[in-house]
Amino acid sequence: MKRNKVYGDEARQRTRRWLRTGLLIAGMSCLFQSGTCADELRPNVQPNVIVFVADDQGWGDLSCNGNLDLSTPNIDGLAKAGASLENFYVCPVCSPTRAEFLTGRYHPRGGVFSTSAGGERLDLDESTLAESFQAAGYRTAAFGKWHNGMQPPYHPNARGFDEFYGFCSGHWGHYFSPTLERNGTLVKGNGFVIDDFTNQAIKFIEKSHELNKPFFVYLPYNTPHSPMQVPRRFWEKFADKEISQPGTGEMPGSNPKKKNRKKHDIDHTRAALAMCENIDDNVGRVLKKLDQSSLNDNTIVVYFSDNGPNGWRFNGGMKGRKGSTDEGGIRSPFHIRWPGKIKPQTEIETVAGAIDLRSTLLGLCQVQDVPAKPLDGINLAAELLGGEIQPSDRLLFSHWNNRVSVRNQQFRLDNDGKLFDMVNDRNQTKPVAKSHPAVTEKLKAAVAQWRTDVLQQIDRTPKPFTICHPDFDLTQLPARDATGTGEIKRSNRYPNDSFLMNWLNVEDEISWPVDVLSDGRYEVDLYYSCSTANIGTVMELSLELDSKLGEPQITPESVAKKIEVAHDPPLVGAGEDRAVRAESYVKEFRPIRMGVIEVKQGVGKLVLRAKEIPGKQSIDFQRLMFKRVAHKEAKD
Repeated sequence: MKRNKVYGDEARQRTRRWLRTGLLIAGMSCLFQSGTCADELRPNVQPNVIVFVADDQGWGDLSCNGNLDLSTPNIDGLAKAGASLENFYVCPVCSPTRAEFLTGRYHPRGGVFSTSAGGERLDLDESTLAESFQAAGYRTAAFGKWHNGMQPPYHPNARGFDEFYGFCSGHWGHYFSPTLERNGTLVKGNGFVIDDFTNQAIKFIEKSHELNKPFFVYLPYNTPHSPMQVPRRFWEKFADKEISQPGTGEMPGSNPKKKNRKKHDIDHTRAALAMCENIDDNVGRVLKKLDQSSLNDNTIVVYFSDNGPNGWRFNGGMKGRKGSTDEGGIRSPFHIRWPGKIKPQTEIETVAGAIDLRSTLLGLCQVQDVPAKPLDGINLAAELLGGEIQPSDRLLFSHWNNRVSVRNQQFRLDNDGKLFDMVNDRNQTKPVAKSHPAVTEKLKAAVAQWRTDVLQQIDRTPKPFTICHPDFDLTQLPARDATGTGEIKRSNRYPNDSFLMNWLNVEDEISWPVDVLSDGRYEVDLYYSCSTANIGTVMELSLELDSKLGEPQITPESVAKKIEVAHDPPLVGAGEDRAVRAESYVKEFRPIRMGVIEVKQGVGKLVLRAKEIPGKQSIDFQRLMFKRVAHKEAKD
């Protein structure tokens, strides 16, 4: 069943009014008018929702999209059993897509402008679809890579998720039984992370079914993002495989006449395809659990990716890859299954994106949504359920690093102002601005207006990292978010799962700008490594709050501890890598209790110093963990 329908101006304006007032129930009237009766839309219980999001998987990384070098039968099966959005767009990189999915708003509006150093955090005045599901009585959980803020109230447990298991960073350095977290507490993972996240999701589904409660499960997987690690049984199929569709064999801009031109990384491609087959296997395990639990008919299952492929591999010939605002960098596979409600093998050509999923999923579930701010996304529930939609000239904008492109139903205006007919030239090979001057000027004006209305909202002023939230007992401050001075350096230029090293001088220090959200007493654990030759270092942690106007300087609070136990583990990751990595290798760090520090609400700086360094250098540093001391313990 193939349809090519888009929203008309009147319908779009009506939809936006519903979204802004939160009256999704009224919005469902368009479904009834299209011939779908209320009884068909209201099952005996609220439908469950499962959303899979792959990390760096391109549109072409599925066998249903023409890739002949891998097999993804479970994901392909979602398309066969439900609907596919053929023109579905996400952002060029990770955290912006996640923010748009959660909020239904363009990511610059929510303050997301980077993938680390605090720029990945979703502004606190933004609401999420998880909060709406939670308010409607759903059990909510996220298992995997969060990437929209670590410290409460940016943490997933503060953004509508009852349960969180995974990591909050942009990428992780090791995929086999690494350190993860469960609701803020550090835990040891169990096996390959994607298998582990899936196991946790299945347990959550089982518990929800036992409690007879509807559930919203968010599975933001972190593969095929590098480092390229995958279990042996998946790798063995690809280790020596000849890739019949290698995609772009040379990097754009390379000179084919030069001997040192950059070549296609075949091992990276092999690993990525193996990782995609592992994802498919895990999707199949969740679908099997739904079938075994008789939950199939009342569960909406969604699958998409967060950006284009992280390598020059087969992607249907589309221009661009991860990081690009061209078609290949932002077009994502999108499949949704809801047996009995969404007709099998439905292909929808309407231009859509991650910003539409909040309204669409809540609309399908008839959950009232009262967003904190006006949404950019629209409700596609009617079209998914077979309703007739009027034509429209809707514009969908894509942005990263000040590059902007815009797509309507037929054309794309790229970042360089070139116009392409995407219906007849998906690969953007022939500019058509001369043939369509009016369209070109209209889209250029729209981009200019969008830059004014949306991009100028971004505040890139560094914001402090929140600690000691009154409603959460634990706060992590990782090396990722810290700044080192002097000779101190990061283990890798990609900060997400790095550590700080080369601490040679007592004059050097590590610090974080912080916003202390409440008064209290906190135990502080420091995670370190240190060779036998360098034990004896005395570490001091100080909280230096800014003085308030007209008040005397606030005396810094501090704790100190001597490192008397050596802990010098090896770096891990290289043995499991299937291709050369760009990210930091990692190691296990040892916690040591520095003591109890009393904090006062306010803004300032947290500083870690090595007061004495008897050896050649101080510690390697990974993170601090603050744990609130209970009032009774504090009195004792």
